[in-house]
Amino acid sequence: MASKQAAKCCVILELLSLTLLVISVSSSTPSNSMNTIMEVNRKGPYIGLITVYPPEEDAFFSTGAFEINSHHPFVDLSGRRFRVGKVHGRKVIYVRCGIGMVNAAATTQQMVDVFEIMGIIHFGIAGNVNNSMSIGDVTIPKQFVHTGIWDWLKPNGTLPSNDIAELKIGSYNVPKGVNLLGRIGFGYEQFFSQAGKPNNPQPLVWAKISRHWLRLAAKLEGMELQQCVNSSHCLPKKPKLVVGLKGSTSNIFVDNGAYRDFLFQTFQVSSVDMESAAVVMTSLSNGFPMIVIRGLSDLAGGQAGQNPIHIFGPLSALNAAKAVIQFIKTLSHNPSQH
Repeated sequence: MASKQAAKCCVILELLSLTLLVISVSSSTPSNSMNTIMEVNRKGPYIGLITVYPPEEDAFFSTGAFEINSHHPFVDLSGRRFRVGKVHGRKVIYVRCGIGMVNAAATTQQMVDVFEIMGIIHFGIAGNVNNSMSIGDVTIPKQFVHTGIWDWLKPNGTLPSNDIAELKIGSYNVPKGVNLLGRIGFGYEQFFSQAGKPNNPQPLVWAKISRHWLRLAAKLEGMELQQCVNSSHCLPKKPKLVVGLKGSTSNIFVDNGAYRDFLFQTFQVSSVDMESAAVVMTSLSNGFPMIVIRGLSDLAGGQAGQNPIHIFGPLSALNAAKAVIQFIKTLSHNPSQH
């Protein structure tokens, strides 16, 4: 009797979940796509893979690790293609979100709303602001700060008491003097969470990566990474993978040595990018484990001459993709960490 009641409950829950899915996507999704989504979800759960722009996508697919689902290879939603497949036998759904925090957050939310996801891996390239790291290295940070929430003040303006950092633009004048651009105060995020009370966001400076996935990622340290783009362009030393540093995100491509130094000295971050904090916060808000894997493609303005991202970006993207594949393999061997 108990087993029959349990079976009925499972059927009811499945019907409810399918009904909610139909409601959530029916307003803007063709019926054939909804049918495909429901069929795909019956085979779940999946690991969500999110990268940003074409060179990162090319690097990921060039590894040959992604095996496309021949029956349901992809679902197109809101102009993005969500590709269904496997990596090392693990079911995954891959998507390229596009540059910037809005694209990253929107894609992540759509991923967890529409598909049967058990966690998110975000990957790509990033700028390096830590002189102990090098181009080609891979960083798997333990936490991210959003450094794009600004109070832009007059030169003599009063910094809000709850700002977490300050950049005095006049301090960089040559010669020294007043700068009408004034000063910038860095604010904190408002973090909404399904575990919290509705409409009661908590102040958040550092968005932290899921601990159990970070512990698994530590097993990747020492893995082999690519050193040469081709016979003409090689890095001076073998790249390394480091777990547990800090990263920053804003809608700014950093290619300025002074601002690079400010970010490192003020926030002790090692990498800068334009998406990671948005993916982390969206995943955590919805209660999903997640991790970020970024290959360092340039020095964020710390170099002499032109930014080398066009030379070493593809190599760094490939090193990040290799780390992602190895992490999925490690995750598959540790089912208790899902």
